Amino acid sequence: MRSKEEGMTKYKQIVSRLFYTVLLAAAWLQTGPSFAQSGPQPWQMNFRPSATPVMDDIVEFHNLLLVIEVIIVLFVLGLMVYICVKFNAKANPVPSKTTHNSLLEVAWTVIPIIVLIVIAVPSMKLLVFMDKAPKEKVEMTLKVIGHQWYWSYEYPDAGNLAFDSNIIPDEEIDASKGQIRLLEVDNRIAIPVDTTIRVLMTSEDVLHNWAVPAFGIKMDTVPGRINESWIRVPAARAGVYRGQCSELCGVNHGYMPIVIEAKSKQDFAKWLDKAKKEFANDASPVKVVRKDTIVR
Repeated sequence: MRSKEEGMTKYKQIVSRLFYTVLLAAAWLQTGPSFAQSGPQPWQMNFRPSATPVMDDIVEFHNLLLVIEVIIVLFVLGLMVYICVKFNAKANPVPSKTTHNSLLEVAWTVIPIIVLIVIAVPSMKLLVFMDKAPKEKVEMTLKVIGHQWYWSYEYPDAGNLAFDSNIIPDEEIDASKGQIRLLEVDNRIAIPVDTTIRVLMTSEDVLHNWAVPAFGIKMDTVPGRINESWIRVPAARAGVYRGQCSELCGVNHGYMPIVIEAKSKQDFAKWLDKAKKEFANDASPVKVVRKDTIVR
């Protein structure tokens, strides 16, 4: 009798320690800096700080899944430890011959169905929400065109303003200006805050992928096809956000960074006036940074 009690006590201690260890780990992973990050941070393990409502919902859904997964793992682990302790040959020399339990069989069928419904409903809502912005709410359009191996951007609402964006080679990176190796471009995109922006994406040659983690966007640019997403950055989250091509598109796939500046509407208007003058009738050939100039 004493051996059974000691076994149960040890089992409870093991489960309790595992539970608190996983809980602390989950809390640590979910703790992130409150400021907007311009680039990757040392020892960063969580998402980039969210910059849009879409990414807010993605993080919320991720947290829900994390809780469900932790509960399932702890339950299964606890069940296995309990079985090993209570039903080993020493503690239970005469095994039970039970073969069926209707209540148990119904429970392990119904409970997983409920769990899947709890996951499916917010998942579908999120997919619909992140698909496209309602037409009546769209205030601006940004067109993204992928090339081997650089990006082109067009602002149809600004007199068809268009320009190319190339990676800055290693030897030209200026860290004092906040530039980051492999994540800096010669011409950044600018967008106004508190503005619903429709993003149209396509490609001139092969498949690319326009991915900006802080915006919750990761979408293929396909030749001959236009994909659509949307952005809305609140004024409180103005700043610089970065991304990269996330579809293997050739030898320089790793050298197609994306840099976006979310500005106040006043600053964006000033940038727009300057950009129209800078890129007006720019017929100069596109300068593609060669692989051998940036690899170390």
